[in-house]
Amino acid sequence: MTVTSPVPAYPQPRGLLNGKTVVVTAAAGTGIGFSAAQRAAEEGATVLISDFHERRLGEAADRIAETVGKRPATFVCDVTSEAAVQGLRDAALSELGRVDVLINNAGLGGEVSVVEMTDDQWSRVLDVTLTSLFRMTRAFLPAMYAAKSGVMVNNASVLGWRAQKGQAHYAAAKAGVMAFTRCSALEAAEHNVRINAVSPSLAMHPFLAKVTTQEALDKLVEKEAFGRPAEVWEIANVMMFLASDLSSYMTGEIVSVSSQRA
Repeated sequence: MTVTSPVPAYPQPRGLLNGKTVVVTAAAGTGIGFSAAQRAAEEGATVLISDFHERRLGEAADRIAETVGKRPATFVCDVTSEAAVQGLRDAALSELGRVDVLINNAGLGGEVSVVEMTDDQWSRVLDVTLTSLFRMTRAFLPAMYAAKSGVMVNNASVLGWRAQKGQAHYAAAKAGVMAFTRCSALEAAEHNVRINAVSPSLAMHPFLAKVTTQEALDKLVEKEAFGRPAEVWEIANVMMFLASDLSSYMTGEIVSVSSQRA
């Protein structure tokens, strides 16, 4: 029988990102993206957040301001648009002066069997989850190369390694995120830029609850050794480690943030 472990106390800031500038891409208004943005601000970074939903983005910025006393810059961005991605890059460089850390958080899931999956469903998930990562990386790397400094943290998933019915498109995209992370990291290392990824198993947030049945969520929780899903900030904590100088000798790594049993 799995025993539910208690949620640990929320971490106290340690100044991991003091003096750094951080950009968090799509869905920074909710879930892991929002938590990553808030944790970065708490750790001393100057932050710019982006999201496709303007209202949600503004509300997220207000919440972060209430927590840290400073409102992050914002930019409405559709990660499937090359023009919007370049606009985000230009706005970040203009607002922040430089980008020390880029957190690539965009992703889109859903549950559908292979035989029922349409071309549009497949393409949409791949575009938002994988191709947008390519667009963002391509847009932000040149300035990091010029500075001979920078860090990227990508958001993958344990489904890049493990199988789950109804998730062929999402799993394929996340496996692509992992491969892209490893390959781009080798290129970036020549310019003193690091690229790593986190690979969460199950982190509970409102959007996941909307697109997943309670029965499916219960089955996923059963696989977790702690008997509970992760808090989104538990995923963001590992992102902060990868973004900080504490992980200075890590690049091309996929860090599993999971209590799933083998």
